[in-house]
Amino acid sequence: MSAEAATNARFRPGDAVRVRRAYPPGHVRAPFFCRGKQGVVEELVGAFANPEELAYGRDGRPSLPLYRVVFRQAELWDGYDGPARDTAVIDVYENWLEAVR
Repeated sequence: MSAEAATNARFRPGDAVRVRRAYPPGHVRAPFFCRGKQGVVEELVGAFANPEELAYGRDGRPSLPLYRVVFRQAELWDGYDGPARDTAVIDVYENWLEAVR
């Protein structure tokens, strides 16, 4: 990962985040089932061209930080009856995340 990506990132490992609850038309890279859900940043993967822009033939700039976010399964799925320790790890771009205060 570039030093620039790490410097420009809004979030750090351990930060509580929520995936924005937005439903714009077109190509989006945030899974429907995790929108509005809270998780914890596990890792800053790096900065990459914006795939939502690339899908339309644009250059994808500026690059966006991509995070690996851990969610409790019970947070993602209503009525989840598996072990409380079960988690899902989802890669989410920064433009889809907001800080949990």
